Amino acid sequence: MPITRLEIAGYRSVRRLSLELGPVNVIVGPNGSGKTNLYRALYLLVAAAEGRLARTLAEEGGTPSVLWAGPRDGKKPVRMTVGVELGDLAYELSCGVVPPVPGEAGHFALDPEVKEEHLWAFSGGRKVVLMERKDRTAFLRDAEGTRVTFPTQLWSAESVMDQLAEPHRFPRLSEVQRMLRAWRFYHQFRTDPDAPMRHPQVGVRTPVLSHDGRDLAAALMTIWEIGDRRALEQGLEDAFPGSRLEVRSPEGRFSLFLHMPGLMRPMGAAELSDGTLRYLCLLAALLSPRPPPFLALNEPETSLHPDLLEPLGRLITRAAKHSQVWVTTHAEPLAKAMSERSHCEPVHLVKHGGATELAAQATGEEE
Repeated sequence: MPITRLEIAGYRSVRRLSLELGPVNVIVGPNGSGKTNLYRALYLLVAAAEGRLARTLAEEGGTPSVLWAGPRDGKKPVRMTVGVELGDLAYELSCGVVPPVPGEAGHFALDPEVKEEHLWAFSGGRKVVLMERKDRTAFLRDAEGTRVTFPTQLWSAESVMDQLAEPHRFPRLSEVQRMLRAWRFYHQFRTDPDAPMRHPQVGVRTPVLSHDGRDLAAALMTIWEIGDRRALEQGLEDAFPGSRLEVRSPEGRFSLFLHMPGLMRPMGAAELSDGTLRYLCLLAALLSPRPPPFLALNEPETSLHPDLLEPLGRLITRAAKHSQVWVTTHAEPLAKAMSERSHCEPVHLVKHGGATELAAQATGEEE
């Protein structure tokens, strides 16, 4: 089920933003315009579905640091809200800071406190409430449509989805949780000398590349055996003409090698450049034999030679046949390549008054 609309308010540089999404979504803008903040906001929904919301926000600096820091209406509570429309469903999560308790040290002041959470269904032109949470209490509609109120207190730092997931009793809530957990995000492939992908790794069949690329060799071999071998060969040929991949697996430990024209021996993963390894990771991610409903890439052009942007654009638009795609990028050539092949216009972001806005809306306001 694709995302049709994204709503963000009060998160980092995003004071308030509403964006319609299509099959291919390319987000571009200058440094500091807030592209990555949109990507992170979407990732927070996955963290909420997996019970990692508090830890994910802590790794970003804690809840106080991710809240909108610009001018606020002093009469309104300080909150961040992320919401998505998913076909006939809409989900929204709203968080704030943990209020201080008199006489306590506040050791967990970086934790979020979920203030509100909603799940709606669109039916016959109406918006039906399926779940509503206020602080630590919530009600849900069960499979028969009966309103069920939970008298016990919810854990304030995590989503209802992680605490009340009962598929047979609350199928629509569980449907959203399963959907969010199936989304896939790639933003940091480790390519330093100690990166696991540069060294032999115990391998198993790997239809989904790990977030840091540690199982790259096994993922590529899996595509070769049960995935689209022709697309893998074509993606490699487009980027490195005349090259050939080889995966060796003595005693179950997988090692990656790249045969290149003019060289007398294959180059091992430890010898390959950061850009070459990153491209191979993107190849494995985009040709996954188990494509996700939603695939997000944050600045995939990092470390890539400009000549690789066109092949990458072709790979991404090909992946959009099976997954809804989201890409944030600094590289205008990549955005152009994707736009021309997918017929989807890039979304340009700007900073206006310190806030991330859509370029067209900001221009309209200034006029």
